[in-house]
This record gives sequence, C-alpha cells and structure tokens, in this order.
Amino acid sequence: METTRGAAPPLPPFTAETAARKARAAEDAWNTRDPERVSLAYTPDSRWRNRDRFVTGRAQIVELLTDKWQRELDYRLIKEVWAFGDDRIAVRFAYESHDRDGQWFRSFGNENWEFDEHGLMRRRLASINDVPIQESDRLYHWPLGPRPADHPGLTELGL
Repeated sequence: METTRGAAPPLPPFTAETAARKARAAEDAWNTRDPERVSLAYTPDSRWRNRDRFVTGRAQIVELLTDKWQRELDYRLIKEVWAFGDDRIAVRFAYESHDRDGQWFRSFGNENWEFDEHGLMRRRLASINDVPIQESDRLYHWPLGPRPADHPGLTELGL
C-alpha cells in the first residue's frame, strides 16, 4: 500500500520472493473490499482493462471496485504469481462470490501488472471468466477479510 512518501514496497526490480510478496499484498488489500484502500496501490493515472471496462485514474478505479463489490457479495480472492520481470508481474487468480439471488460463482482470471519505480501499479490488464458453482462446492470458507496464512493457495487447491 502507499506510504507517506508515495512508495509501495516491494519495489522493482522484482525477484521471485518480492513478486510473491507484492501479489499477496494485492490479494490482502482486495480481500478488504475497500475500494479507497485498494486504489492507493495504483498510480494516480493508472490505466486498467478489467473484463470489458477500461478505466483511468484512482477515481475510476474506486468507482469500478465499488460497483464490483456491490454485485459480487461475500467476495474472497486468492492470487498466485505466474511470471515476473523487472517491473512486471503476471498473476493468476480465482475468487468466489455470490450475486443478490444467492448464485455462487468461482471466477478465474489472469492479470498483467506494470509498476513504476515507486512500486505503484501503473497498468493492470485483467481477463476474467465466471463459472457458476453450487454453494456446497465452495472452497474459500475463511471469515471475510485477508486469507489466513495457513489457508491453501491455488496450486494446493488444484485450481
């Protein structure tokens, strides 16, 4: 998350360890479902493609996330690093949520991230597919908020 100096460690260039820490920090922030807090990890002029929506800047990011979490209830997310480079990280993720009618979904996706020198994300490209599931097929049962440290990740869950 952003600090008073405008930096969001870990900073590029990334290693396997720092890329994993960056992905976990993003996962933890998104699991708060707090759009304002999440937006601080992005540059003020960050550009996103999220599914079929294109947004620029923190205000539009907050708007997108507010809309998202009004539709995707009881949202729980797991991210895992797929690949990384000096200032880029690719992650795969899966999250579970339900709509207002009670239909549960497991949403699978990939994100490509590009960071500035202060560790803030300046570009996020996300592709996401939703699969309806039965409530009994859910795998994420931790209390709302960040995933507990001992909860399995995507690979361990076979996702």
